[in-house]
Amino acid sequence: MEPYKKPFVASHIAKLRTYIVNVYFIQIPDQREWVLVDAGTAFSASLIRRMAERLFGKHCRPKAIILTHGHFDHVGALADLLSDWDVPVYAHRFEMPYLTGKANYLPPDPTVGGGLIAWLSPLYPHEGINLGEKVKPLSEDGAIPFLPGWRAIHTPGHTRGHISLFREEDRVLLTGDAFITVKQESLWAVLMQQKGIHGPPMYFTPDWEQARQSVIQLYHLQPTIALPGHGMPMYGEQLQNSLEQLVRRFDELAIPDHGRYGS
Repeated sequence: MEPYKKPFVASHIAKLRTYIVNVYFIQIPDQREWVLVDAGTAFSASLIRRMAERLFGKHCRPKAIILTHGHFDHVGALADLLSDWDVPVYAHRFEMPYLTGKANYLPPDPTVGGGLIAWLSPLYPHEGINLGEKVKPLSEDGAIPFLPGWRAIHTPGHTRGHISLFREEDRVLLTGDAFITVKQESLWAVLMQQKGIHGPPMYFTPDWEQARQSVIQLYHLQPTIALPGHGMPMYGEQLQNSLEQLVRRFDELAIPDHGRYGS
C-alpha cells in the first residue's frame, strides 16, 4: 500500500504515467516552483501540462527539465513542451551527443526478453534528437539546478550518460531505467503494472557490466523509496529486500542469456 495520496508518491513528488513510462514533478519545498524529470512518450505533452496545472495552477511552467537519459520514451513530448515552456533542459555530459544531434543510440535488440514490447522494439526510434543550446550538461559534482538536497548519480549501462536522482534527506531515489519495477519487455506486465524488481529494459541496454555496477551503486545508497522510469513505486522493506535480490542474482534476473549485445 502506497503511503501517499495520489498522485504524490513521496514528499513533494508527484508521478504521472504517460502510456509506458513515468514522469515526475518535484516541487521545490516551500515554493510553488517545480522541476520536471523526463518528458514521456510522444503525444503525452497535453497529459503532462494538465497534471502540472492540477498541481501548480494554470500557466505554470517548470524551472527546468531534467533528463535521466534520451531514449525516445523519455523525451517524446520534449519538443512540444519546450515550444510552450521556454526552460532549460539538463542531462549528464555523456548523454549530450544524443541530445544535440551528434550521435544515435544503438538499435534495440528484439531477441531478448521474450515479450511483445521487446519483439516490437525495432520499430522504436533510436536516433538522437537535437535540442541545440536548450540542453546543458549537469555539474560534475552531481548538483541539480533548482533542487537543493538532490544529486545526480551517473548510472550508465542502459545508456552511456544515464543518471538517477537521489535525495539525501529521506533517501528517495528516482531510478530512471537503471532498475525498474515492471517486466518492460512484456506488454501484459506493462498493461497490468505487475510489480517486481527488474534490471533495465533488456532490448535497449547495450552494456550489461556497467548496468550491474550501476545497480550495485544504487543498492549501497540504501534507498527507502524507489521511483522508477517504468513501473510502480516501491517502498521500505519490500524495496530493500528486492534490490538486494537483484544485486545478488543480477545475472539471472536482469541479463539476457543471449542477444545482440552479449551478457
